Amino acid sequence: MRSLLLSLLLFGSTVSAITPEERKQILAQMDAKSEHFGSISRKIWEFAEVGYKEQQSSALLRDELQKNGFTIANNIGGIPTAFIATWGSGKPVVAILGEFDALPGLSQDTSPDRKPLKNGAPGHGCGHNLFGTGSAMAAIEAKQYLEAHKLPGTIRFYGTPAEEGGGGKIYMARAGAFEGVDVALHWHPGTANRVTLGGALANINAKFRFHGKASHAAAAPEKGRSSLDALLLMAHAVDMLREHVPQETRIHYIITNGGAAPNVVPDFAEGYFYARHPDMGALDGIWDRLVKCAQAGALATDTRMEMEIVNAVHNILPNQALSSVVDQQLQQVGGVKYSAEEQKFADALAKTFPPDFSLPMGSQEQVQPLLGVRGGGGSTDVGDISWIVPTAGLGAATAVPGTPGHSWQNVACAGSSLGRKGMMVAAKTLALSTIELMQNPKLVQDAKTDFERTKGSRMYESRVPAGQKAPLNYRDNGRAIE
Repeated sequence: MRSLLLSLLLFGSTVSAITPEERKQILAQMDAKSEHFGSISRKIWEFAEVGYKEQQSSALLRDELQKNGFTIANNIGGIPTAFIATWGSGKPVVAILGEFDALPGLSQDTSPDRKPLKNGAPGHGCGHNLFGTGSAMAAIEAKQYLEAHKLPGTIRFYGTPAEEGGGGKIYMARAGAFEGVDVALHWHPGTANRVTLGGALANINAKFRFHGKASHAAAAPEKGRSSLDALLLMAHAVDMLREHVPQETRIHYIITNGGAAPNVVPDFAEGYFYARHPDMGALDGIWDRLVKCAQAGALATDTRMEMEIVNAVHNILPNQALSSVVDQQLQQVGGVKYSAEEQKFADALAKTFPPDFSLPMGSQEQVQPLLGVRGGGGSTDVGDISWIVPTAGLGAATAVPGTPGHSWQNVACAGSSLGRKGMMVAAKTLALSTIELMQNPKLVQDAKTDFERTKGSRMYESRVPAGQKAPLNYRDNGRAIE
């Protein structure tokens, strides 16, 4: 905490390069475009495309950026839905990150009651329809300001697919996409307006496949070797492992293939396992033990095990200097005010989940104080970018206070007007932050200095195996995974 306060004293007193009148004009211009960008976010919400399958969502954002003067580079890192939209020239180079993938099985109407649009279909349970759109709007607004004032600098919007477990940014970075970037900005939909230092867990996840021998489960069971037994033994061992890992650890899994019929000894089974911890170094040791659980399951059942790392992301490296810039702008933008109709929706939705007394109804109207370094509960491939270039971001209240992430309630909010209001808070904050950075080279240098200080002697190395291509079909279950 002492370090945070010292940094705020050092980095929090910079005089804004944007005059009050200019800020008022920028925000008014963005308000005038809110309906247009709101409709884009709604279309992406309706597309609800999962990781690496976001063809329509990616194309919609690319087209909008191209119409506004950005040059588009497609197929970044061999990923059809990954792109970079660039405008300007010279330094500084500011990257703005945008995501647009949905989550499986969370289809939901904009209703305060459970009402899937299509049973089993995907839904935007993490609000990435708002994320990609809000970031694109910020890039366009900052570009128009720089263009009008004839200021130097380069804006790059990164269309980053498959954040939800697919690690799209990692493969883009490996392709050199972030070379030359001075700072990177991002945001994430949530239930509070706040800048947070850190806020994500390191995460390694993989699909474990077991190969056995098929046989008649009643007539000749002794001739079979059950791959499902191997997977269940692994899962049981992992469950016992939970007692003997640091308390910040999170481990979870699903069985993606457990066999075809009860009377056939399964010759193939597959499980999808995640492990998380605030520190990647500690997670390495935890993951080694998890792999041993898989090996034990195969050994005990006389089956063969193979593992495919699907994704591995780092914890976010905090940057106090850059976060201070974003926080200053968020404080100027303010929070979200609900209309009477939106408040009625919020009250009804809040009855469907346990109350969160740390985020009472009405908290979405305020901007929360900058939060110190914390581990967070989720993971993101933004973490890997933060170890490559100075990175900072914010959360915006796009959902009713207390709404669980990755839930049908979150999908309902992301497709509604109150979700779009939260998106505007983020878009305005990122646009103003970009303009500040473009006009004040010292802010960029402070961010770089803080980056080197925080990183120290630690080296970044992705846990995704070298040479591995993006798992474009990682959402598919079964034998064939590309």
